[in-house]
Amino acid sequence: MFRGVAVALAMVLAACGSGDDDAAVTLEPVATIDSATDDVDDLDVAVVADDELVDGGITTSAVADDVADRSEIPPTKGVITRSPDATGDGSPPQDVGTAIVRITDADGNVCEVCMWLADDASERSTGLMGVYDLGQPIGMAFAWDAPTSGNFFMFNTPTPLSIAWFAPDGSYVSEADMAPCITDDSSTCERYGADGEYMLAIEMFQGELGKVGIGPGSRAEVVKLADPADEATCPLLG
Repeated sequence: MFRGVAVALAMVLAACGSGDDDAAVTLEPVATIDSATDDVDDLDVAVVADDELVDGGITTSAVADDVADRSEIPPTKGVITRSPDATGDGSPPQDVGTAIVRITDADGNVCEVCMWLADDASERSTGLMGVYDLGQPIGMAFAWDAPTSGNFFMFNTPTPLSIAWFAPDGSYVSEADMAPCITDDSSTCERYGADGEYMLAIEMFQGELGKVGIGPGSRAEVVKLADPADEATCPLLG
């Protein structure tokens, strides 16, 4: 879901942050998937990882809780987080936490941004389904506790997205642009897969990945859970 753009460097405030900037986060293990029980007929969400089709659980882009608490936090400048098709509140993400994601571009520039964090099967299976407005976070990070290789799709996800996958060591694997698939039949939706195993995937509105340095040669990691009362600084590339 990424399209890199090279532009001037600017310092901006991200949507949320946390206390100890140097503290690394240890994510809790997510549900173990037994491929023998995967049931593709139960898909009922947006972006999906085929290795997680257990009890309807699939991988998409998700949303977060306590949106009201983040109302006064300035969004990251230069990154689009609301679709022009959004109406009203734009159906922002719900019931998902946030985290600070550290992105290092191919030239070594570091960008820390706030993203929604989907780190269990239920959150990943809901993803950004029905979402037009990301709120203050600039994207969604999907995290696993073990390498995976499942595909994603855009079942009933209304906004074009870009996705990038990152290997267990944080290195960039590949990226793709994904088109909405609004339908009653998920089997008709195109599948999007990484070029190798990954443990982290990042989704942003289509074309926005390059603005935070995501592209070939980049790295990404979840460095801390976010406290919406704090802010993170981020040098955007665009």
